[in-house]
Amino acid sequence: MKPRDDDIILATQPKSGTTWLKALAFAITNRGRYGFGDHPLLTHHPHQLVLSIEFHGPGGDHTDLNALASPRLLSTHIPMSLLPPEMSPSSSRRVVYLCRDPKDTFVSRWHFDNKIFHGSTMELDKAYDLFCRGLSPYGPFWEHYLEYWKASLATPDKVLFLKYEEIKEDSVRVVQKLAAFLRVPFSQEEESSGVPEEVARLCSFETLTSLQVNQVSVVNDHGDHRFPANSAFFRKGQVGDWANHMSREMGENMDQITKDRLKGSGLAF
Repeated sequence: MKPRDDDIILATQPKSGTTWLKALAFAITNRGRYGFGDHPLLTHHPHQLVLSIEFHGPGGDHTDLNALASPRLLSTHIPMSLLPPEMSPSSSRRVVYLCRDPKDTFVSRWHFDNKIFHGSTMELDKAYDLFCRGLSPYGPFWEHYLEYWKASLATPDKVLFLKYEEIKEDSVRVVQKLAAFLRVPFSQEEESSGVPEEVARLCSFETLTSLQVNQVSVVNDHGDHRFPANSAFFRKGQVGDWANHMSREMGENMDQITKDRLKGSGLAF
């Protein structure tokens, strides 16, 4: 892939709200092209509409990213320090990073991995130990957060740092904030007619999980099962669900690790 100056990069740790961020960003940046009654999100999984730069996703055949029209909306789980220099935030290129409470992210990832890696279920205690030691996909968990956090502090006009919990608390406000950051703010007419609210509703967990496309087990036209079922990308979408799987002691220990790893950064959960 050849980076472009006007690329929009959506970055996350796995299971931090990637699917939700993709849906929101796609709906916001393409709202002039589609109506809410026949929107592509009603018939396509968000991972089919916003492609990853590093791996195949739902849909099977990986579209040539160089063939996509500009500005491209792309996603990644790669730490900022491992992105090619030419993909770093610039005057035109924007990066949106979404993070989530580490405890909920860990539990969501544990469920997801046990769904997609059939026959190799990992016990929660073992997965917890690996996670706390920093052995997780795309490198140590907290360093991943910190790299994008520090970049957002240094260049807030180029890197937008969001929390999953703030979208849950007020999705319309985040929709407006995201649109402004991506330089496609809502007009007064759109605001008065409730377009931000319509975007939030379309991309809500309740709407997306109710769609047939997100309930099927086959993820492409060829019946290829190498990829997770569309439904695997949706579970509960709740804040605080970790308490239903981890003991209080485990939660307190992870909170302390998070506090220690993020100490002095200004980032907290």
